[in-house]
Amino acid sequence: MDSKSRSGRFDLSANELVEDFNATIMIEQRNCPFDIKGSQAHATMLGRQGIISKEDAEAICRGLDQVAQEIRDGKFEFRTADEDIHMAIEKRMTEIVGPAGGRLHTARSRNDQTTVTTKMMLRATIREVQGAIRDLQKEFVDIAEKHLDVIMPGYTHMQTGQPILFSHWMMAYFWMMERDFTRFDNLYHRMGRCPLGAAALAGTDFPIDRDFTAKALGFDAPTENSIDSVSDRDHMVEFNACAAMCYMHLSRLSEELVTFSTQDFKFIELSDDFCTGSSIMPQKKNPDIAEKIRGKTGRVYGNLMAMLTIMKGLPLAYNTDLSEDKEQVFDSIDTLLASLRIMTPMIAKMTINGEKMRHNADLGYSNATDLADYLARKGVPFREAHHVVGSMVNYCIKHGKRLDDLTIEEYKSFSDKIEEDIRHEIALESCVKARKSYGGTAPEAVRKQLEVAHGVLENEEKTLQ
Repeated sequence: MDSKSRSGRFDLSANELVEDFNATIMIEQRNCPFDIKGSQAHATMLGRQGIISKEDAEAICRGLDQVAQEIRDGKFEFRTADEDIHMAIEKRMTEIVGPAGGRLHTARSRNDQTTVTTKMMLRATIREVQGAIRDLQKEFVDIAEKHLDVIMPGYTHMQTGQPILFSHWMMAYFWMMERDFTRFDNLYHRMGRCPLGAAALAGTDFPIDRDFTAKALGFDAPTENSIDSVSDRDHMVEFNACAAMCYMHLSRLSEELVTFSTQDFKFIELSDDFCTGSSIMPQKKNPDIAEKIRGKTGRVYGNLMAMLTIMKGLPLAYNTDLSEDKEQVFDSIDTLLASLRIMTPMIAKMTINGEKMRHNADLGYSNATDLADYLARKGVPFREAHHVVGSMVNYCIKHGKRLDDLTIEEYKSFSDKIEEDIRHEIALESCVKARKSYGGTAPEAVRKQLEVAHGVLENEEKTLQ
């Protein structure tokens, strides 16, 4: 906060402690390209409208190009005394072009400047996140297709429920991530209004063209209310919310990868390059990356709560509380992108143990529901059939048998509706194939699901272009 940003209103310069406390420049440098682009659009508009001369507008744009190059080359000096990137960039540009640089800030405020910069950055980031989601989804489809007919136990309450296809389980995460993709897409479009031109809070008395700057910066139109424009951080809150939900899905997947890779399950094996060893137990192969993703969920949730708390009870319009809006959003961006990018190859390289999955699906009486359905088809009311099969399971547990092991006499002791065809009806393959309902686990239903998934990936590819 140097003398230029403090204006002539103050007798004393800012205390050094205040400069350090107030500065955001060291954490917001990723916004520089967007701030420069926003300033160039604003300067061009000022020149077009005759608010400043076209020569000054062109000089400002050239100076900003040089600043951008200095930043890319690592030659730009970021100093806390400049408070934020907006002041630092404008100050350096003015050093380059001279007095013309001082005209850049005509008809705008840092209030609308910082909001448009962050919106531009977030819109670009959303497309990046969506691309990373798509890459992970493609791996889900690929691995499902490679292991289409592998049978595994399906769980509720982490207890064996019914036999399912591994491909069906894998695709469950595809659709979770698809909802994340569309949530981010909805946010992208909801952020399509440009706040530039709202100025401090009331608009400006200069004849600006907000439609021009909105279109020049890739927005659909300008925002409608100048007060809301400079005090709005919904896009920051909502990005954190979308990131938190997406990360929740990554955490659920990580939990299952950790569980299914244990010696007790051995359904999958993660590639060595995504695991670590133990400092004392030489036999260990720890799924640390999956655990790390699961553990980082707390910080992403915390970022959302921090942003909501910052916004709670703020009066209109701009308040300096809003300068705290970036750090947790940036952390959510970095954490989510890094996790999506590491989950993708980890999934691609994991080994599937179909034999062990099939073996475990044969345990836990996963075909009990099919036996109840069999009786229901024979005319037994389902609630009665449910009770009969429960008694059969109890009998099997006490005698160390599977449902498939019972003799026809044992079956008939529970219900005279049971015939020899029961053995075919409750075979795991039959149980899986029977669930043909749309979205079910039958091979033909999963193939249809994969067709739909391919259509989603192909038809929405244009979204990211």
